[in-house]
Amino acid sequence: MIWHVKGIKELTETLAQRTRDDLESCIGPADSMRSLPPTCYTDDDFFRVELQSIFHTGWIGVGRSDRWPEVGDYSAMDLAGVPVVIVRGDDGNLHAYANSCSHRSAQVMLGEGKCARMRCRFHFWTYGLDGCLLAAPSMGRTGGFEKGEHGLTEFALAEVVGFTFLSFEASPPPIDMWLGDFATLHEAWPVEAMVTTRRREFTVDCNWKAFAEVFNEYYHIPYVHPTSIDETYDEPDEPEVVSGAFATHFGTTAGTGGLLDGTQEKVLPVIGQLEGRLRAGVRYSWLFPNTVVAFGSDAMWLYEIYPDGPNRCHCAQVVCFPQATIEHVDFSDRVSSYYERFDLALEEDIPMLEEQHAGLRSPVARQGMFSYLEPSVAAFARWYAGQLLGGEAPS
Repeated sequence: MIWHVKGIKELTETLAQRTRDDLESCIGPADSMRSLPPTCYTDDDFFRVELQSIFHTGWIGVGRSDRWPEVGDYSAMDLAGVPVVIVRGDDGNLHAYANSCSHRSAQVMLGEGKCARMRCRFHFWTYGLDGCLLAAPSMGRTGGFEKGEHGLTEFALAEVVGFTFLSFEASPPPIDMWLGDFATLHEAWPVEAMVTTRRREFTVDCNWKAFAEVFNEYYHIPYVHPTSIDETYDEPDEPEVVSGAFATHFGTTAGTGGLLDGTQEKVLPVIGQLEGRLRAGVRYSWLFPNTVVAFGSDAMWLYEIYPDGPNRCHCAQVVCFPQATIEHVDFSDRVSSYYERFDLALEEDIPMLEEQHAGLRSPVARQGMFSYLEPSVAAFARWYAGQLLGGEAPS
């Protein structure tokens, strides 16, 4: 399906050994392990290996399923260098196809929208929502041509608790094994039923991993967000020990983590089924490799993160609420304060991420150690290093 070489074998021998030694230092107890080597964030050769070992192997997140609610809803996207189109088929299920025409590989679909058929604009080869070739003009004189042999390549797709995952592997690991106990640890929230009310796309001049990391650690909050959200967040609980390709930790809040310190009066109702401490806190979870999610007492917000080379990433901010909250009489007025909080935090994070990336590009940049406030970042580094070194699926 997608060719890939697991691990770091493609790097030059000297670089491979140095990188292997550095990555091995990322595996171990959080209080002694090292952060990922700067090479992982900045090197072009390493990025190509990363695509194969991290994105072309296993499962990657592509967002919430309700982005495509109706038959024919589609999005064309670049996923780790592979043009893909995701569409909801006539069977009601989501499907993912290689966005390359079976004739001469032009992209079949552009942007996003709604379609009844998928048609390549180059020579008008036309495909059904099931990926089968329906029409191929002027091919009647081509000996041996059979439409049934020229459908779009389909990739594995899975919908789990409202999230959508894609794999480029011909035989990917079972999605339930990949996610482990994710659904169980998050069952207090109505995750599958949450409704997207906002999706905003943007680009950041930093490595994709750094963007995901800043969403998953408390260490930077008093320094980067001193007047916006610092007063809201208490120190987090100890992180859970999980099975599967994710990390998670919970922390209580003074008010809701979905609002700025100064706009807490705009709070929307607490999710009805939450109990105890969950009614005043946020669970931050990182679905490896590229989806980070905050499960708040009143809302769920997440970021999809897609690499665009080692030095830039394309992101989508997604905000979700229960349907009952959306129907609240003051929803349209109060939700704007939630969007303001998410946007302001981004405005504060992005310059810092770009400064960090400039530092990572230094030839004397080196690996660091983790604070107790960065357990999920450490967990990702451990998983990432394991994927590069061994390429094993999570157990």
